[in-house]
Amino acid sequence: MHVHALYTKYFQKSKVFIYPLLGIKKGSSVVPRDTYVSWGTFYKPEDKKLICLYHKRTDSEYTNFEKNVLLKHNRLSDYIESEDGSALFVFDFSDLEQDWDHFINGRYSKLSSKTKDTILSFFNKANGNYIYMHSYLHPDKFFARYAELLGVEESFLRSVGELCNKPDLEKEMLMIEVIDLENSKILD
Repeated sequence: MHVHALYTKYFQKSKVFIYPLLGIKKGSSVVPRDTYVSWGTFYKPEDKKLICLYHKRTDSEYTNFEKNVLLKHNRLSDYIESEDGSALFVFDFSDLEQDWDHFINGRYSKLSSKTKDTILSFFNKANGNYIYMHSYLHPDKFFARYAELLGVEESFLRSVGELCNKPDLEKEMLMIEVIDLENSKILD
């Protein structure tokens, strides 16, 4: 499988680089609507929190997943319901400080080997996204191809060092109101 074209639109970096670190298997019908690394005055990127926004459902698949996976997850630090009935699950990544800092600064190739392996194992090797993720995490093997696609010198890309732009922290910020933080369910 090869890189044939470049992504030209922004995609949530937290969804492809951080969410896989939760170890939640891909393929479930219960997936976050979106993921974020900050939320107004509640969480800043330096807090090292991944905020996952889920549409609350009443079916048994969702309620079982919420009860047995999300609410029991060892990284879960907060659970909050929004005014529109969505659920916010906040996961703590403070133990991965160096990898988090590399992620925030768009230095994906500098992530630890264990983190890279976990991210890549989330993606199916037969899926087109796998090769892109592999190129972002291991750019040395892909500089020539990206240089060809971009019409630039390979040496220029090597001087940049990365093949994926860093997270746009404005687009990675959640903008939503909660019912009442005083009465929301917060986990200790």
